[in-house]
Amino acid sequence: MINKLNLENILFLDIETVPEVQHFSELDETKQHLWDHKSQYQRKEDESAESFYERAGIWAEFGKIVCISVGYFKLQGDLRKFRVTSFFGDEIKILKDFKNLHITHFSETKHILCAHNGKEFDFPYIARRMIIHNIELPHKLNLFGKKPWEVPHLDTLELWKFGDYKNYTSLKLLTHILGIPSPKDDIDGSEVYRVFYKENDIDRIVMYCEKDTVAVAQIFLRLRGDAILTEDDIIHI
Repeated sequence: MINKLNLENILFLDIETVPEVQHFSELDETKQHLWDHKSQYQRKEDESAESFYERAGIWAEFGKIVCISVGYFKLQGDLRKFRVTSFFGDEIKILKDFKNLHITHFSETKHILCAHNGKEFDFPYIARRMIIHNIELPHKLNLFGKKPWEVPHLDTLELWKFGDYKNYTSLKLLTHILGIPSPKDDIDGSEVYRVFYKENDIDRIVMYCEKDTVAVAQIFLRLRGDAILTEDDIIHI
């Protein structure tokens, strides 16, 4: 089935998130209590809500998006190029710029969004943050009333599971076993908080996010039985 999809109709993406503020103490008292309650089952018995706060970026209610990277194919005969670009900075601007790309270039019925673990993380996270900021959801993220087969989302993790819902396979593991150059040669998700808040190095996060976006496209190509991209095939814009 995925072999019949036109690569040019797919928007590949990845997001990077951090806690909404750097320090737990910066949250108001109500939000602190809500975080304490939300995280109680994830924390170890001797771990406080404050010490666990660095992981708050995982939840859209307590985090924010600092980068969305997207990639898409341009095909001309046998020539195949993959263009990658990123939205970063102020979260509202990130979301509006992403929405504008969606509306202007990827809003038709034929278009599909694709991410690794996107159905559980990237897609709902973007949608929730848009609602929080009173940004109307674009069609591809507004799933209210849609039947499962009407949802225009692809998930490389779901494709790899082949119906086995007990299993989670990370992007790093999947690229390794499929012989794809690893996108994790600099930082990993657990370090984004530190790089953003303590090192103030958004460029490093953008580079990491773009590498993950390329990796998602590479995995999708391997699942189709296609040749993976070379460095010459990838254009950063």
